[in-house]
Amino acid sequence: MSQEAQNKIEPLDTVRIMEMIPHRYPILLVDRLVDYKEGEHAVGLKNVTMNEPHFMGHFPGQPVMPGVLIVEAMAQTSAILVVQTLGKEAESKVVYFMTIDDARFRKPVVPGDSLYIHVEKIKQRGPVWKFKGTAKVGDTVCAEATFSAMLTDQEVG
Repeated sequence: MSQEAQNKIEPLDTVRIMEMIPHRYPILLVDRLVDYKEGEHAVGLKNVTMNEPHFMGHFPGQPVMPGVLIVEAMAQTSAILVVQTLGKEAESKVVYFMTIDDARFRKPVVPGDSLYIHVEKIKQRGPVWKFKGTAKVGDTVCAEATFSAMLTDQEVG
C-alpha cells in the first residue's frame, strides 16, 4: 500500500461531529471534517447558506458571515481534532477559549461559499492546546487567528 493510501482518511460527517463535540444548531459551524492528522492538523468544511439566522441582521441586503463565527468555526474544528486525537474519553467535554490573538479578517464570507477551516496545533501542554487557524474560500484567505483553548473535565448535559 502506498504512503498516500495509508494517510487517506474518511471524512467525518455532521452526525459523527455531534457525537464528538457538544455544539448544536444554530451554533454548530462545522459540517464535515475533510482532512486531519491526529495531534497535528485538521481541515473542516462549513457550507455557508442564506437560511442561517445571523444573516437576518448581518447585514440586510448584503449578508456577511460574522467574523466571530468564523473564529468559532476554527475553534470547533480544533475541538474535533483534539477529540479525534484523545479518543472517546474526550467526547462531550467542555472546551473553553482561553486566548484569541492576531485575528485578521481579509475577505467577507457570504452565503453560497464553502468555507474551509484549516487548523494546525502549535503546542499542547496538559489540557491546554494552542492552534493557528486559517479560513479559506477556494485559495483565498478570508480570516486567520491564533488561539488557545482548554479541555476541561466538565461533562456537557
